[in-house]
Amino acid sequence: MSLNVELLEQSFELVKPKADEFVDSFYNNLFTDYPAAKPLFEHSNMTKQKQMLKGALVMVIQNLRKPDVLSDALKGLGARHVKYGALPEHYPLVGNSLLKTLEQYAGDAWTFELKESWAGAYGIITELMLEGADYTPEEVALEETPAPTNAAPPEESGLNVELLEQSFALVAPQADALVSTFYDNLFTDYPDAKPLFEHTDMAKQKTMLKGGLVMVVDNLRKPDVLTKALKGLGARHVKYGALPAHYPLVGNSLLKTLEQYAGSAWTADVKQAWVDAYGAITELMLEGAEYDQQDIQLETAPTIVEPPEGIGTGATAGIIGGGAAVLVVLMMILL
Repeated sequence: MSLNVELLEQSFELVKPKADEFVDSFYNNLFTDYPAAKPLFEHSNMTKQKQMLKGALVMVIQNLRKPDVLSDALKGLGARHVKYGALPEHYPLVGNSLLKTLEQYAGDAWTFELKESWAGAYGIITELMLEGADYTPEEVALEETPAPTNAAPPEESGLNVELLEQSFALVAPQADALVSTFYDNLFTDYPDAKPLFEHTDMAKQKTMLKGGLVMVVDNLRKPDVLTKALKGLGARHVKYGALPAHYPLVGNSLLKTLEQYAGSAWTADVKQAWVDAYGAITELMLEGAEYDQQDIQLETAPTIVEPPEGIGTGATAGIIGGGAAVLVVLMMILL
């Protein structure tokens, strides 16, 4: 779909005189629609943050007729956002707040055609930034070990409950140290997580995680009880800003920690058992969360090319215009 450059330029001129108010409203909308984002900016220089956003929007509009320049700039911006922890699924969230703010300031000029133009433009911006980011499956998924050749398919064998119980029994005596190491690994592998826990009672947090792990293992033979508990947990995590793409990140740190404490007992079979178990946990929590298309993408007219599929609450503020912090870790408490 080609952009309606003239319409984009004309509409931006309507809001440009109120640019400072506009960016203020953008962040107000972001924090109102995705309240879990607000704590991430406690230590941010919001004046500078808003100026960066305003400058980036101006840059985009001014270069709409210079596609090569704009393409290079957006790809570079996407590449830089990788180090902030930005994931493809966060982009629609920023877009939702951007469209909402544009509608507020455009007033009566906000027609269906104008909304369609901005949604299409944001879709292209997203594509270019993601192309520059060059995400790989390894960045957003658990690293699975191939199942042993003599193992039955998961759909036939189900979870290896006995192996899960046995392996957890090995590390249970060191449960306190294990959960501490989990958070060490989390903060090391995903450093953007650490500031989010500055005002958290980590002793209580670790106790909750330990209790959650014990609850899961203790109820592996009670599927009805475990299913109900995990679906309820998934539903509660929606309000924290938990998104489907975040679950693998928690899983990576959990598997890494279990391997450290299991030592030589961490065989390919044990790892596969935990990968399968974590996959089942994720599926149940996501089923309880009941994400839908409204949660994961921009609301666009049917003719608009939709942004990449993703996840729903809690945005990465400043995807356009710089800005750090992602909600990756808002659900990293796991349980």
